[in-house]
Amino acid sequence: MTLHHDNFKIAESLLLTPYGLTTQNLDRVFAEVFAHHADDADLYFQYTRSEGWSLEEGIVKAGSFSIDQGVGVRTVVGEKTAFAYSDNIHLDALLDAARVTRDIAPAVDPRGVKVVSKSALPMSMKPISPYAAALYAAHDPIASLTSAEKVALLERLEKMARAVDPRVTQVMASVSAEYDVVLIARADGRLAADVRPLVRVNCSVVVESNGRREQGFAGGGGRSDYGYFSDDVLHGYAKESVRQALVNLDAVPAPAGILPVVLGPGWPGVLLHEAIGHGLEGDFNRKGSSAFAGKIGQRVAAKGVTVVDDGTLVGRRGSLNVDDEGHATQRNVLIEDGILKGYMQDAMNARLMNAAATGNARRESYAHLPMPRMTNTYMLGGSMDPQEIIASVKHGIYAPNFGGGQVDITNGKFVFSTTEAYLIENGKITQPIKGATLIGNGPDALTKVKMIGNDMSLDSGVGICGKEGQSVPVGVGQPTLRIDGLTVGGAQL
Repeated sequence: MTLHHDNFKIAESLLLTPYGLTTQNLDRVFAEVFAHHADDADLYFQYTRSEGWSLEEGIVKAGSFSIDQGVGVRTVVGEKTAFAYSDNIHLDALLDAARVTRDIAPAVDPRGVKVVSKSALPMSMKPISPYAAALYAAHDPIASLTSAEKVALLERLEKMARAVDPRVTQVMASVSAEYDVVLIARADGRLAADVRPLVRVNCSVVVESNGRREQGFAGGGGRSDYGYFSDDVLHGYAKESVRQALVNLDAVPAPAGILPVVLGPGWPGVLLHEAIGHGLEGDFNRKGSSAFAGKIGQRVAAKGVTVVDDGTLVGRRGSLNVDDEGHATQRNVLIEDGILKGYMQDAMNARLMNAAATGNARRESYAHLPMPRMTNTYMLGGSMDPQEIIASVKHGIYAPNFGGGQVDITNGKFVFSTTEAYLIENGKITQPIKGATLIGNGPDALTKVKMIGNDMSLDSGVGICGKEGQSVPVGVGQPTLRIDGLTVGGAQL
């Protein structure tokens, strides 16, 4: 694995050296910021190369390639933040941005004493090593295959999908990769760097039988290069996408009513992510707008429910060596055996809440402000055999796959659509159903967890989380769960 110092060398070669910048120049930028009274400040340099290829009907229909780079300059005073960003990384641009952002701060501190410029203080930027060993290697995934090899990968995936079942009439396959290099300089002199590869493959199929058409989807990826996608992995995506589509060919309209629902392991953790996870982010709780605000130490879930956010899982889509403020990511226990233990924090909200930063500061790019965000969020497994859980339900729903959903952070109300679901009748999974939506309240649903399976798993690596217009990659996971009293909304075929 690549160590932190190697990451710093890569970041320096891409983000400082080409623009004639040194760490001493960064000291000058902070000196400009702290000519006024500020609580915190940071610089976020980023270089990103990304590409995407898509194939349909055996033909490459689209391809994209982009390079972006720039720097964001942030000054924080109390609850106020000033932010400027530029794709010009030269020193003059950095100094101008520092002068602009410092204007939110007074030229004297609250005691009326003129602020001493930090240029007079004995501070020097130096690389730090906030983690022991990297969670992923500093691959450039885009360079790991030639263009012809990437097209060949998509062609293999299409052939695999068509070979699964003769009812497959259409295959859409895509592959994407990102090489992201960040350098974070903080006002206390710390300098952290990360080299973040990310790859993903998607396979979507259409099947047709007796005039009825249905779709299925599968895919995955992680922080690796294209070597992640062996033929075995691709074949798994092909089989799963076709399986889902064929299940939906036989689906009947979903029932409606208040029913017990059994959620499958892995990707259904997206419901946990949306309905509960966002409500545990520090900014919403500091402002009192979350349904979980002020409830640390209180029971918020059934016994046995333990929810973790862990940015330290090796190679996972939501993992980071350091967050976007340069803090090492952590394994944060948010809810333990039903008791609320803490929130996910960035530096500003942690300071204002008299708490510790948890390595959850994230931003979409240098042009965005950091905020507390999830990494890999999941519920720990219990002791129950999944088959026992299903057998315990006389009449209900089994939902192993989800599509999109919405949640209101202030009250926890959510609506989620299933992409694969079944009736449970007399303790057995029977008829597949279509058009089922799950409606409930996140905090309330936590108290209605009745059985927790021993099969906790993470998703395949497809999660994307949106918050305040920013998208970041995430992971989700959970074991099989029985939740009683969810409202199931049905839909006609």
